[in-house]
Amino acid sequence: MESSRVQSVLERVPVVDIDSHILEPPDLWTSRLPAKWLDQAPTVVADEATGQERWNIGGHFAIGAATYASAEWREFWPSRPTLFQQATRGAWDPEVRLQWMDRVGVARQVLYPNILGFHIANFLLMDEPLRLACVQAYNDFQAEFAATNPDRLIPLCYLPWWDLDASVKELERCVGMGHKGVNFGSEFEKLGFPRLRDDHWHPLLTAMEDMGVSVNFHIGFGSKTEEEMRSATSLMQDSLDMAKTTALFMLGNATCIAELIFGRICHRYPTLKFVSVESGYGFIPYLIEAFDWQFINTGAQANHPDMMLPSDYFRRQIYASFWFERQLVPLLDIYADNVMFETDYPHSTSLSPGNNSHAKSARDTIIENLGTVPEPVLRKILHDNAAKVYGFASA
Repeated sequence: MESSRVQSVLERVPVVDIDSHILEPPDLWTSRLPAKWLDQAPTVVADEATGQERWNIGGHFAIGAATYASAEWREFWPSRPTLFQQATRGAWDPEVRLQWMDRVGVARQVLYPNILGFHIANFLLMDEPLRLACVQAYNDFQAEFAATNPDRLIPLCYLPWWDLDASVKELERCVGMGHKGVNFGSEFEKLGFPRLRDDHWHPLLTAMEDMGVSVNFHIGFGSKTEEEMRSATSLMQDSLDMAKTTALFMLGNATCIAELIFGRICHRYPTLKFVSVESGYGFIPYLIEAFDWQFINTGAQANHPDMMLPSDYFRRQIYASFWFERQLVPLLDIYADNVMFETDYPHSTSLSPGNNSHAKSARDTIIENLGTVPEPVLRKILHDNAAKVYGFASA
């Protein structure tokens, strides 16, 4: 498809970005938690040792208040905004976010947190009632953010997954507020909880299936201990280490997809939709073909005759994300019904043009990289698959 034809498609197909993040305002929790917990609430404080404003959660420092909003920053890594007010405004202001979306050619965005996802180990240091209140406050905040334009901003809830009864109740509450899916973890065993395949999770997975919400696995969410996060952060002070660590980090969801299939989770919950977020697409064709090969040749197929091929489970209910990849575009049609577009805004690796990035905008990236993709496939990747997963009308 020529560039002019892609531009014509973009005039008719609203682009859905299935991975964007909201930078948490410093008063997110202090403005919402009951007074009895304000002295224990997550808050942003000055760290004299680093010169940054940093989150203090559970009595321990976490990431810088603006680190996760390095898009459009003035210099390359390791330079980054150190104060919240230095972060790109679209990271936390919904009106400016919508203006940015208009400018780069994005019609809808799915919303993720930063702090509650990447640094959940800090929250686990809190007493459970306070931890639950923090989750509820965040879900309220995200619903308020999305309410600025509910047709364009798509909230996903975070759950107090350490308490299944509370999780089911919070899921019901959030679905009632308009959340379109769940932001979930795939390696809870790293935090001392049962594996995702364990019957322990059955009540919650059943509730998700009954409510028809998607289960979204963003890399690093609920699967990294705080020690691992600190180690990764310390390694990423140099741009070479940053490039290496980030690229390998993105492959983490290969383990998640394996657990969904070989842990018989897809088999047991056949109508649940699972999304691998910010892992890219290029490794997917090889991974699924390898799964099929090993499933057949190790005797697993003969020993589990009730199971389908791994590729059949993937096609039925697992989705991957796609943003900067170029050379692997010819492979998109293999799983055209299972790929969705993302920008990762406002992270440093996102499709955010600026002085600290060689990235182009979403619109320009699509025009430049996806020119050979047939229109029916392009429409699925940019819009239709996301409409199916997150439950809004097709274009």
